[in-house]
Amino acid sequence: MRSQYNYPEILTWLEQKAKQEYGSNFHFINDDIENITKLIAYFLKDQVTANQFGLDLTKGILLSGPVGSGKTSLMTIMKYITQKDNKFYMRTCRDISFEFIKEGYEIIHRYSRGSYSQSEYKNYCFDDLGVESNLKYYGNECNVMAEIILSRYDLFISRKVITHITTNLSASEIEAMYGNRVRSRLRAMLNLIAFDKTTQDKR
Repeated sequence: MRSQYNYPEILTWLEQKAKQEYGSNFHFINDDIENITKLIAYFLKDQVTANQFGLDLTKGILLSGPVGSGKTSLMTIMKYITQKDNKFYMRTCRDISFEFIKEGYEIIHRYSRGSYSQSEYKNYCFDDLGVESNLKYYGNECNVMAEIILSRYDLFISRKVITHITTNLSASEIEAMYGNRVRSRLRAMLNLIAFDKTTQDKR
């Protein structure tokens, strides 16, 4: 079977949209085309191409790679091709940690099961997992993102709510920082798309 989508055409169009957002110097490099194509296939829900890359469209995306490899930019521009029912919101893990300092444990609830006043479940992309640190609220230490991920896993199992994550951590570093339980949950709920560790900083 062949995909219904013309990927070279989509890549050209998407690069132009990215230039509008990030400036005329933005461009896709050849070494990244495969990963970008994987992201496009996923967010278009192109089952044919997703199957070729071994992507499970019922799971989210874990986009990993060195600092400056373009993870945040790529996830941001995916909004141009994401179907309405698959829309997601970008939040940096660092900002979430600051929100926790100010508002406490309600933040964990907000990013897992919605606010107390709402019953909606949102798809999120948690950007830069690993840059935040364990924080204290009224003297109680909490690994905020670990708690959110565990709650998001429960939502994934019960309601198929999607989570995306970007990180420059390796699998072993994720386990060291968040524990084996979180690493196992991430493996179950996310497709891994990884830049080579030798990818140069594009900034």
